[in-house]
Amino acid sequence: MPFDALDLPEPVRRGIADAGFTECTPIQRATLPLALAGKDIAGQAQTGTGKTAAFLIATFTRLLRADEGRKRRGRSPRVLVIAPTRELVVQIKDEAELLGRHCGYRIHAVYGGVDYQKQLEGIRAGVDILIGTPGRLIDYYRQKAYHLDRIEILVIDEADRMFDMGFIDDIRFMARRLPDPSKRQSFLYSATLSHRVLELAYEHMNRAERIAVSGEQITADNITQVVYHVGQEEKLPVLLGLLRREKPSRALVFVNTRSGAAFVASVLSDEGYRAGALAGDIDQRKRLRLLREFKEGSKDILVATDVASRGLHIEAVSHVFNYDLPQDPEDYVHRIGRTARAGATGKAVSLACERYVYSLDAIEAFVGYKIPHELPDEDLMVQPSRRPRSGAHRRDGGGRTARRGSEAGRGKTRGRSGSAAEPPKRESRDGGDARSKRKKSRAGRGRAESVAAGSAGRGQGGLGPDPAAPTQATGKGREDQAGAARKKKKKRRRRRGSARPSEE
Repeated sequence: MPFDALDLPEPVRRGIADAGFTECTPIQRATLPLALAGKDIAGQAQTGTGKTAAFLIATFTRLLRADEGRKRRGRSPRVLVIAPTRELVVQIKDEAELLGRHCGYRIHAVYGGVDYQKQLEGIRAGVDILIGTPGRLIDYYRQKAYHLDRIEILVIDEADRMFDMGFIDDIRFMARRLPDPSKRQSFLYSATLSHRVLELAYEHMNRAERIAVSGEQITADNITQVVYHVGQEEKLPVLLGLLRREKPSRALVFVNTRSGAAFVASVLSDEGYRAGALAGDIDQRKRLRLLREFKEGSKDILVATDVASRGLHIEAVSHVFNYDLPQDPEDYVHRIGRTARAGATGKAVSLACERYVYSLDAIEAFVGYKIPHELPDEDLMVQPSRRPRSGAHRRDGGGRTARRGSEAGRGKTRGRSGSAAEPPKRESRDGGDARSKRKKSRAGRGRAESVAAGSAGRGQGGLGPDPAAPTQATGKGREDQAGAARKKKKKRRRRRGSARPSEE
């Protein structure tokens, strides 16, 4: 269905044209006729199906029609949009500014990780459409920066994630302070309309119309998928070979760990690719800058953890590479759904190594079809021009392998030096492990030296204390010696009656 077939105000039509939209996606085709008629919507749709544009088009249309013939410019928000993550909040704000460019409404977003005071001042200056994460919205509400009694439209996006992330009490806190559901319009979207999501809709919506779009089927139709079975040490050469062979215009590479994201992005940068790493521990300003650079084309490849796989709205992603297979089948769908948007085609390539291959059966059962499998040939493997840091490749996807290796190294050093200290360098400098130092501190330096001297005298034919004895003896041995000395002292005191047990 073309957007021209809908009864939309001219400013909204111009915004749709600016965004380059001509045909409604399935979720938009199901949502808009009902929403434009004033119905509440509880929609089941995956990220990337066009649901954001659906509720924004309906929102701008309702506001413009309510404002016909009168001028409304209050300070309190009229629309409240709640989303679970700051990435999703930023993306909704960007799309709202694009679609609402000609509508004249003030749009403001609030979320953690950026200037708190600046966001607060933005609310107090007056806002029509307020978009935010639950925690930050409640913070500003409790400071009386805005009121909820004039909200005309409520949007709850990715409601299932609200439950997963523990935000549901915050959602209920805010929803109970809004006007009655019969006096406002509400939209709720979720990847699944589970019992708890429907219960939330029943509590805070007005006879919501339920609609559903199968994101999995859309994904299967538009995306070419393939799985390569590889060893852990082959993953990096195969990825480099795939990038050389496929020549993606814009690619997302997904990994399961933050350290893996940094490692893969670093290697790709060394190979001449314009790559960046996006993970949960990145500063918010850097995160937004990376997303902007990726959208604008100054970065060709974004290496990301699953923090970015949901809600990431970037057009023209030609390829998705699963460097690590996800452990949750739903994450597979969300990851590969970053390509093949708006009717385009895309390709998703997954590398199944010995660590994550066990997830493959669950993924195929979840999507409902068998993904084609291949083995990489020798021509596909491209070795990195600069050898990765020792252990880095294993550490990226091999879990504890590198850590066990380093522990083994410490064990060998301990055997050579006779000390239990770690790491070895600190041991040779400090002359004993941290536990023995604490024992010496508690017992007193003089007593520790006396015990060591006595031990040395017994072990070396009564030649007196060996200056190296505290270093050469293990921490466990010194503890045993000190403990034995204390026990003997106690017994002597008890025999002489010089001290009562309660005084010890």
